[in-house]
Amino acid sequence: MTSSEATTGQEATPPLPSSLEEVPGWFWPLDQRLFAWFLGRETPHNPPGDLLEMGCYLGKSTIVMGAFLRPGEKMTVCDLFGSDDGYTKKAAKAFYQKTLNRRAFEANYLAFHDTLPELVEARTDVLASMVAEDSCRFVHIDASHMYEDVRGDIVTAKKALREDGIVVLDDYRTDHTPGVAAATWEAVLCHGLRPVMLSSNKLYGTWGDPAPLREALLEELRTIPECRPEIQHLAGHSVVRAARGRITAPDVVVSRIPAPPERRKGRSLPRRIAVDLLPPVVTRMIRQARRSHG
Repeated sequence: MTSSEATTGQEATPPLPSSLEEVPGWFWPLDQRLFAWFLGRETPHNPPGDLLEMGCYLGKSTIVMGAFLRPGEKMTVCDLFGSDDGYTKKAAKAFYQKTLNRRAFEANYLAFHDTLPELVEARTDVLASMVAEDSCRFVHIDASHMYEDVRGDIVTAKKALREDGIVVLDDYRTDHTPGVAAATWEAVLCHGLRPVMLSSNKLYGTWGDPAPLREALLEELRTIPECRPEIQHLAGHSVVRAARGRITAPDVVVSRIPAPPERRKGRSLPRRIAVDLLPPVVTRMIRQARRSHG
């Protein structure tokens, strides 16, 4: 699919990404490394299982998840893709209708992978009857930020995950998403979710035994410069925390699209578009992160 073909109405998608960095989205290098670690561990405690993503935006995290699909596994991705129905907040609807369409997601994903995941264009509450119980090893929740919706997504994830599977909750501590925080910590304090790792943006947890994961993850993080992992003790849980610092992104996916000369200099077009359209709080975070990286 070419960029001229990937259109919705009169609106064309940005140029196809020649690197993961050129895919718009909020998926920092530390979380890229954490996804790669949790998804890539082939141990007796991490046998094959399906992957599920609730909310994908333009595919940045989905692309990384797809790099770790094993033979026989399936990945299901659910998003409204900017459709007219289903958003619980008018502001969210306006933003995603302006910046997101399904063809743009598909074009981005196929720049890195041969085939698309199974796509469900709907609200995430349809997944409860679609995803088999105990079928998944990894679930990423990044859809609605409303408390009731996130609470339902966590229930769906618990049913879909096998006991030792991993759930990742995005925006569990962001100032404009208090509903995510409420649903996340309710799951920890009242419904048996055991946190394993806290990054700046995501909580990684399991309904299984977190101790083996925590010890192995600590060992891995200590090999990463500027990471500075530590243990936090929260309501009876021992949780790994790490600084984002100057951590570099892992080389886990390679685009099929060569970088043209105009995109080898300065900021890429997709990134310029993303920063221009993002909410002010996210734009400030991006600018601060760039300044911290010199």
